[in-house]
Amino acid sequence: MVVNSTTGQAAQAVASDAAGSVGSVNLDLLRRLSETPGVSGREELVRAIVIEQLQPLVDELSVDALGNVIAIKRGSSDRKVMLAAHMDEIGFMARYVDERGFVRIQPLGGFDPRTLIAQRVIVHTRGGEHLRGVLTPATKPIHLLGDERPGAPKLEEFYVDLGLPGERVKALVSLGDSITMDRTFERVGENVIGKAMDDRTGVFTMIEALRQLGPHTATVIAVATVQEEVGLRGATTSAFAVEPDVAIAIDTTLAVDTPGMPETDAVTRLGEGVAIKVFDSSFIPNFKLVEHLRNVAERHEIRHQMEVLPRGGTDAGAMQRARGGAAAITVSIPSRYVHTVNEMISIADLDAAAKLLARYLEDAHSGDYSL
Repeated sequence: MVVNSTTGQAAQAVASDAAGSVGSVNLDLLRRLSETPGVSGREELVRAIVIEQLQPLVDELSVDALGNVIAIKRGSSDRKVMLAAHMDEIGFMARYVDERGFVRIQPLGGFDPRTLIAQRVIVHTRGGEHLRGVLTPATKPIHLLGDERPGAPKLEEFYVDLGLPGERVKALVSLGDSITMDRTFERVGENVIGKAMDDRTGVFTMIEALRQLGPHTATVIAVATVQEEVGLRGATTSAFAVEPDVAIAIDTTLAVDTPGMPETDAVTRLGEGVAIKVFDSSFIPNFKLVEHLRNVAERHEIRHQMEVLPRGGTDAGAMQRARGGAAAITVSIPSRYVHTVNEMISIADLDAAAKLLARYLEDAHSGDYSL
């Protein structure tokens, strides 16, 4: 491709800067995970990458009936530590196509409608086409409002404009076709931004932790779960099958360290390290497991922060309650602008998360989590 304009040259430079590695963080892999489409129930393209990356690192790998990838790295003890990071991203499916070709949507996961106006999306058709379109609500443009005050948009008002005649859209798009946000992965300063960082960063961290793992006694069962964004469904079934002693979800969390928010509501802060969760609304972690992870971080001088999330949950909420229960916790990667197309992650925090998990897994056999 020939790029003649100064703007084009700058964009090309930014894109190339997002590739490669920074320290031990493989940005090429993270880019692939972020940009690959995979809404809840349609995680197959992400699953292929996960299998490719995990296969050389484990002793056994399988895919269960829901589509969870279950990878086992055996140890010499009976203790089973389950890691869970979800593959699905928030998105939509097509629920109706009108005569003019406008596609109405069914949300898959939690969206803030304020972040969706005039966003680009891709409709993935059952015939294999990837159709780019504009997502916007059925409301008047500002030029026609007069003295009216625009209200907050509602999800049910949104539609996708594919720029095609109605009969063409009806021939291409079927009800149930998945729709993902259309955004590339980019490096921004000391951070990266992109869609689906929730929870492709967790999947990435799980893979990298296994890559960095040294001698270990506990058996590690790494599960890339499905359908987390619509109710922790993959974690529920996989944890029932695995029956872990220790269950660790790896997910993003809020970093609301931005203008307009009081310090008390920041939850976590970008660049201040991996977060060790002490509360969210889906579960309360095992306090002895919290202390063990904290001690490992301090011993190995891994930058970390403690996290209290007033609302929201992770796969740990399901794993904790499987069968007779498990000692559960979430290791979190701080993220600004969660559930948008520009989720921002610190490269240093990603590095810290993988190191903490690897060092913990090497020591997991020694923990006493009885209550």
